[in-house]
Amino acid sequence: MRFLAQPLGVLLTFLYNLVGNYGIAVLIITVIVKACLYPVYAKSMKSSMKMSKLQPKIQELQQKYGKDRELYSQKVQELYRAEGASMYGGCLPMVIQMIVIMGLFALFRNPMSYMTDENMLYAIHESFLWIPDLAQPDKWILPIAAGAATFISYSMSSSQQQLQSQMTAGAGNAKQGNMMTKMMKYFFPIMILWFARTYPAGLAIYWFGSQVIQIFYNLRFNQWRKKQLEEEKEEKRKKKKK
Repeated sequence: MRFLAQPLGVLLTFLYNLVGNYGIAVLIITVIVKACLYPVYAKSMKSSMKMSKLQPKIQELQQKYGKDRELYSQKVQELYRAEGASMYGGCLPMVIQMIVIMGLFALFRNPMSYMTDENMLYAIHESFLWIPDLAQPDKWILPIAAGAATFISYSMSSSQQQLQSQMTAGAGNAKQGNMMTKMMKYFFPIMILWFARTYPAGLAIYWFGSQVIQIFYNLRFNQWRKKQLEEEKEEKRKKKKK
């Protein structure tokens, strides 16, 4: 991840020299990275929504052509082309997100491996709020805050996904997916809390800040989902009237 962690290290050094506080510099770079990733998150969400909207049509094709896999696959591809959708539309944004996150993790775990400014050797050990040394783990307050923010963010993103799965998937599949979502809803925040107790406080600050921003993104994305569900319900009402 050096190809990404190094330029992020240059940016972090610049921000530190600008504001003179390592903790604030970490928060600023968190905001910058999340802002740059917003179009990626939005594209992934819109792709997911479009695929969800196509599920009823795909199910119809499966009923008609399911016995002939080759013909069924051809019809599905024709549907995707007609609707401007792709089953891989959400994959590239996810890959980009993971690469950036891995680069940031590498930077914050071993900051001096990616920064050449000697002043940063002392900067990463600065205190911030109640934390005496940002290069050392904060055992409880920051990990709990990071875990709580992750729980809220994940809960918000999964709630509307469950509604969509119930409308587009079979009852059995939706129920199985909901069980997995509920497990991850509690397991993932606990895992973050545990990791945050062992990683440098600077990394925990980044994760906490990124999840707080993600909560606001989820509010926006859930509005999109809600609007889509209302439109789908309205279309069903019109079909029933006909």
